[in-house]
Amino acid sequence: MSSFKAFYESEVVPKLVDKFGYQNRMQVPKLKKIVLNMGMGEAIQNIKVLDSAVDEIRTIAGQQPVITRAKKSIAAFKLRAGMPIGAMVTLRRDRMYDFFNKLVNVALPRVRDFRGVSGKAMDGHGNYSLGIREQLIFPEIDYDKSEKIKGLNISIVTTAGTDEEGQELLRLLGMPFRN
Repeated sequence: MSSFKAFYESEVVPKLVDKFGYQNRMQVPKLKKIVLNMGMGEAIQNIKVLDSAVDEIRTIAGQQPVITRAKKSIAAFKLRAGMPIGAMVTLRRDRMYDFFNKLVNVALPRVRDFRGVSGKAMDGHGNYSLGIREQLIFPEIDYDKSEKIKGLNISIVTTAGTDEEGQELLRLLGMPFRN
């Protein structure tokens, strides 16, 4: 068990039980999975961009990503169904907790002019989505080897039923919300 998961069990669970008055430990919300997604629209013209995106996601997540393909053709973008246009990886269990710890304590503080993340990005079911403009905030990415700045979408899926419970879970785990 990762030390961050142990922190969740010992520190976060009792606080959530106190605040929301759960009758059973299994009712307490927890992280289910974290999905990292990098959409590369310019992979239509240059497939090498996609290879570097796959390498960078693999380095950040510590897990082999899956190449995502276009679902339908869009003539205006010169896109055909089945063309590779991105990469994604789903983290669960210990890797998920390790990544969340790294995101909150190492990567987000490296963002320029960082004042916290928005609390409005909840989806109504306790899940949180976060967009990062540049993948260079992760310490594993070598600035000199990266030829292009790429964005990254991070979706944090929890077992919480409401946004309030999900936001409180993430706040207690260390997510720096603005308000």
